[in-house]
Amino acid sequence: MTKIVMVTSKGDINLQLFDADAPMTVASFLFLAKEGYYNGLKFHRVISDFMIQGGCPLGSGTSGPRQKNIASFPFQGKNIAYPFKDEFQSGKKFNKPGILAMANAGKNTNGSQFFITHVPTPHLNNNHTIFGEVIDPNADQKILDSISKGDTIKEIKIE
Repeated sequence: MTKIVMVTSKGDINLQLFDADAPMTVASFLFLAKEGYYNGLKFHRVISDFMIQGGCPLGSGTSGPRQKNIASFPFQGKNIAYPFKDEFQSGKKFNKPGILAMANAGKNTNGSQFFITHVPTPHLNNNHTIFGEVIDPNADQKILDSISKGDTIKEIKIE
């Protein structure tokens, strides 16, 4: 599992990515992170006792990689176009806080927007690709829970 540090204006959130369970989603996220795509973007949607959402270059929740002229990402020797398909895994569920998943506008509309949950959200199962989780349910979740709308992602470090 790849580990990343999401450096935010409120502190660091340590996450592990599910490379084996959502390989295409992880490849896209890491590609965008390496490109510096997420640096400086705001958490544009924060709902108390639900989740925080980021990854929109406009800060409105209405755009994705194509807004920054990124049309595709490399995956297994091919270029995959944005938006890309869902990757649902029967073993991964929204059954605890700290789940990292793709935000979308419907089936197979994944781009750059993601969210991390504050609480279990089982109604989201098989609607959003789960591709990671917080490493420390106490320390990382505390930072996650302190984030407000407009706080920023300074950078994403890949360990």
